[in-house]
Amino acid sequence: MKFDRFGLLALRAGTVLAGLCVCVVAIAQTVITVPGMPPVTNPADMYSSAGYNLFSPAVKGALPRIYVPNLRSNDVYVIDSATFKVVDKFPVGRSPQHVVPSWDLKTLWVTNNAEGRTDGSLTPIDPMTGKPGKEVMVDDPYNMYFTPNGKEAIVVAEAHARLDFRDAHTMALKSQLQVPECKGINHADFSIDGKYAIFTCEFGGKVAKIDMVNRKVVGYLLLRKGGMPQDIRVSPDGKVFYVADMMSDGVFLIDGDSFTKIGFIKTGIGTHGMYPSRDGTKLYVANRGSNKVHGPRNGPGSVSVIDFATRKVVAHWPIPGGGSPDMGNVTADGKYLWLSGRFDDVVYAFDTTTGQVKIIKVGMEPHGLAVWPQPGRYSLGHTGIMR
Repeated sequence: MKFDRFGLLALRAGTVLAGLCVCVVAIAQTVITVPGMPPVTNPADMYSSAGYNLFSPAVKGALPRIYVPNLRSNDVYVIDSATFKVVDKFPVGRSPQHVVPSWDLKTLWVTNNAEGRTDGSLTPIDPMTGKPGKEVMVDDPYNMYFTPNGKEAIVVAEAHARLDFRDAHTMALKSQLQVPECKGINHADFSIDGKYAIFTCEFGGKVAKIDMVNRKVVGYLLLRKGGMPQDIRVSPDGKVFYVADMMSDGVFLIDGDSFTKIGFIKTGIGTHGMYPSRDGTKLYVANRGSNKVHGPRNGPGSVSVIDFATRKVVAHWPIPGGGSPDMGNVTADGKYLWLSGRFDDVVYAFDTTTGQVKIIKVGMEPHGLAVWPQPGRYSLGHTGIMR
């Protein structure tokens, strides 16, 4: 095959343009993260590094356990995830709310916020032994997150509408951020690049957007007057934040960058906790079965499964005899969704294939349980926001 001078030039130009197109696409798919944050390995699925059994070397040797904080009995029950049996329990501080994996995956922190008192604390658990260490006194730690670079913990001081930035290891206070219009500030998730976070305001029907680089409040968005936003989770591509609303019995959709409401998905009564499936295609939504903060036993609790691609509910798992599924996470192999039964003093292990559920008795008013070990390179907090 021969080319004249112009044909050869055209071929070369086409090759150059094709190369440029490939480079442009590659650049477009690269997420520029905040300094110190690990790179996003797959911009189409930020959860891909926390896929089936993709363990970090940091969790090698960790016991396969479910850690259940019991709000009213002030203790943590420990369940062997293989046998579904309680194998240990130990006392912690007053009003334990969540068990939070540290950014470096080496410690599990129990947030004891001592509701209505001033003696809040954090209890460290060594995941290699499953045993607690010496508690650290911390003001009102309802929940806890970590900055994307892992240097600081973000203690959610719910009663004060405040975020306390502390050293991620010593928990020494570094700075504080008031979020005055976010009454009942509690749950959060982060943008794909780590530049901002969105926190829910349970007692104001709003969410608050926080600039994580400049440490300031960007603004507030009212989801529904009289609503009670609970857990929040971002879609795998980082474009949409899903917000569970306990009073609306469903999930609001928010465009994170523009900070606007773009949709709503009806799920079930008392929508509360949310967790992505291990393959990043589904979102498991816990419906607590009541719109009340302190609901009845044996309510119509359930789990709804949302397909991220279509934003539709594709499955619904009721609890035989009723229940109150709340907070938890998914096992490393993706086979079980573990959730606390907030008003029934039990925990649930839902088979993610069939929706069938195993029920295990625990202490009084279990809340934010942690499944450990979890796949992923690092944890952004709560009961395991793994990336």
